[in-house]
This record gives sequence, C-alpha cells and structure tokens, in this order.
Amino acid sequence: MQTRQPQPTLIDLPMAADRLGVNARYVRRLVAERRIPYIKLGHLLRFDPDEVDAWLDRARVSELGPGGVSLGRR
Repeated sequence: MQTRQPQPTLIDLPMAADRLGVNARYVRRLVAERRIPYIKLGHLLRFDPDEVDAWLDRARVSELGPGGVSLGRR
C-alpha cells in the first residue's frame, strides 16, 4: 500500500502578491511571462509558498563589498 504525501497548502494570487509585497497585476504579469512558478487549476491560479520562497532566493542579488567582492552567499 502506498502512503500519500501531504499536499502543500496553496495560496491564491492576492496572497502571493501580498507575500511578495507587490500588487496582483504584477504577479499576473510574472505568470504571463512564466517567470514565477504557479499551478493552474482550470481558470484559477495557485502558488506553492515553498516554491515562491525558493524562487525569491534564486532571484536574490548579493551585496558587493569594497572592490566589487561579493559579501553574500552563492
């Protein structure tokens, strides 16, 4: 018998916009450009908060120290 893994709690577009600190229109543009991970259920857009967090981490720009040396993580 196969054990089912718990499904992640998905968030809707307004919640994703709030999490990112932007408006819903900008999130719709990110979806249209396929720049943010999303799930489409019929006409509904849903987002996995863990995937959104990982996407933000990949988009993070490190700080530069003196001489242009990166101070952040890679």
